[in-house]
Amino acid sequence: MLQALLSVDKLRAKEVLRAAREQYQPIEVVEGVIVPSLERIGNDWVTGEVSLSQVYMSGKICNEILGDIIPDNCRVRERQLNIAIAVLEDFHTLGKQIVKGFLQASGFEVVDYGMGVSVDDLVGRTVRDKVDVLLISVLMLPSALRVREVRRGLRQRQSGAIIVVGGAPFNFDEELYKEVEADYMGRTVSDAISIIHTIEKLRG
Repeated sequence: MLQALLSVDKLRAKEVLRAAREQYQPIEVVEGVIVPSLERIGNDWVTGEVSLSQVYMSGKICNEILGDIIPDNCRVRERQLNIAIAVLEDFHTLGKQIVKGFLQASGFEVVDYGMGVSVDDLVGRTVRDKVDVLLISVLMLPSALRVREVRRGLRQRQSGAIIVVGGAPFNFDEELYKEVEADYMGRTVSDAISIIHTIEKLRG
């Protein structure tokens, strides 16, 4: 699977998943084949062994072929977390799209609130949709600092949503996520998958 994704061979990747699906349940295919492959690719990007385009295409391919292998009426995860993702007051999409694609390819349902979302809008949508995990992507420091306002807004509305942040400002300052009262910070797409798995286990 790893070789198929890195060579952007969608047909080969589909064959691998189809063969696995004949022997294993959907969740076993996702967590035994897709997730390890995507995590490896994410880690290899950090060390410079694969390109950003390979990371992006790997998530895209897995996301596309997952529906072909697993029927629409077959839920990959019985106890789904309600996950949403947004770019807070910035206008960039690549990082968000990669994280979203990797999570969806790993069997998670993710609601996309888009980019340039204001604090008030993000708080309102999170409360309305009863979001369990809110993924926030930022590019600039001023936007990163406004995560604290999102936290306070959610607290005032009695939302217990877990906030996971990512983006350049948090990579430069590893303690920043604590200062803005986020719960977790991820540097890579593999971090995002690991964090969601951790939250799943904590939620039981």
